[in-house]
Amino acid sequence: MRAKWRLRMAAAQREVWTGAQLRRLLRERAGLNLSSASISALFTKQPSQLKLDTLAALCTALDCTPNDLIEIDTTPVQHPAEPATPVDEPARAEGKRSMPPV
Repeated sequence: MRAKWRLRMAAAQREVWTGAQLRRLLRERAGLNLSSASISALFTKQPSQLKLDTLAALCTALDCTPNDLIEIDTTPVQHPAEPATPVDEPARAEGKRSMPPV
């Protein structure tokens, strides 16, 4: 699965152009107080993880849905064909015992 973070686009569509504007909206509309560094990271790069509470706050602040913030490519990933693996023969066939003598 591949996802694309679209916060900047969703914010611009709502005339939110700066991190400071987004930070203020998050605080006023959603009660979430994020640091300037966290806001900047959300604005400039795709997060590798995101708390659901933060996603919900972003949706509340920007009056949008998660679909406005995340674009998910659901195209199945093509995996290369794996070569057939030989069936392991019992260890006895190699002259070894499978269990110690009793």
